[in-house]
Amino acid sequence: LRAGNGLLDGVLELIPSARVGFVGLYRDEATLQPVQYYFKVPTELEDRLVIAVDPMLATGNSSVAAVNLLKEAGATNIRFLCLLATPEGVANMKAVHPDVPIVTAALDEGLNEVGYIVPGLGDAGDRMYGTK
Repeated sequence: LRAGNGLLDGVLELIPSARVGFVGLYRDEATLQPVQYYFKVPTELEDRLVIAVDPMLATGNSSVAAVNLLKEAGATNIRFLCLLATPEGVANMKAVHPDVPIVTAALDEGLNEVGYIVPGLGDAGDRMYGTK
């Protein structure tokens, strides 16, 4: 995911042989639903461990959409890696993709009325790329 690019160097230090793909999604502020703008991943995902990386798991909608796309591309062994998650996001991911383990550094309180993590960081992708 776009904001996950900030974690890419660290992941590649741990797994230098990894092949890298990109899933471009952003959240529609009105609906809180993900909008896809890019998708390019390596071929032959069936036999590979796929690690989807995003700094935050807030509502879980973008994460669910990303995993949907990865499964449609043939991935069967997926992990989701994030720094910060919410109980709501974890529940959403587990409801739709119970087969995808979630690895997170911290679990925050929850979401505010506009779907941001509380206390959280705001939109990590917008902060990273200066798009807001």
